[in-house]
Amino acid sequence: MTARRVTLTFDNGPTPDVTDRVLDVLAGFRILTTFFVIGSKLDNLMAASLMQQAHAAGHWIGNHTLTHTVALGDRPDRSYAVSEIEGAQARIGPYAHPEKLFRPYGNSGHLGPHLLSRAALDHLLAENYRTLIWNSVPGDWRDPDGWVESCLAQVSAQAWSVVVLHDIVGGALARLPELLRRLEQAGVTFEQNFPDTVTLTRGGKIVSLPQDYIADQVVRP
Repeated sequence: MTARRVTLTFDNGPTPDVTDRVLDVLAGFRILTTFFVIGSKLDNLMAASLMQQAHAAGHWIGNHTLTHTVALGDRPDRSYAVSEIEGAQARIGPYAHPEKLFRPYGNSGHLGPHLLSRAALDHLLAENYRTLIWNSVPGDWRDPDGWVESCLAQVSAQAWSVVVLHDIVGGALARLPELLRRLEQAGVTFEQNFPDTVTLTRGGKIVSLPQDYIADQVVRP
């Protein structure tokens, strides 16, 4: 495999007895990542403590909506968008990254008009969120036997992969050491930051936003 850059991200936690073990694996490989947390999970004190541990270890904390139930583009009213975004952000509190990282709910990793509504986009711009998507979804939660090979193939096919893994029961944990070892053997460079190609908004401006990622209105940068 030709040397590539890889940004690892973990969605849908924190999960007690999973996220803590993921953190141990990452520490062993000296890799820093971003955890995109579901806000409602932080009402559990153990889960909130895991978010704090991740932050203390140098990982970035991002917002992955409050409930992770209905994509923003599938329910385009403004009140829903604000509740999903700000409800999670309030729970993250001082552990949020300074750029206010936000990842929309993708319905099993899909990209399309369900990602955002116009109201959600307007709010993300007004509140200076850095909205981030992905370009590698190997399917750790649905394909336990094949996801590592899928990830390696996706990484080999592009210069900079932003990989979605999951710190949930049945997610990436069991084979995470294998993945990291094989990526190291392939000579990848692990990055914590994100390329502009997966950055939809940043600092109140559109960076790279396809028009068909908005459910209810065509967006023109």
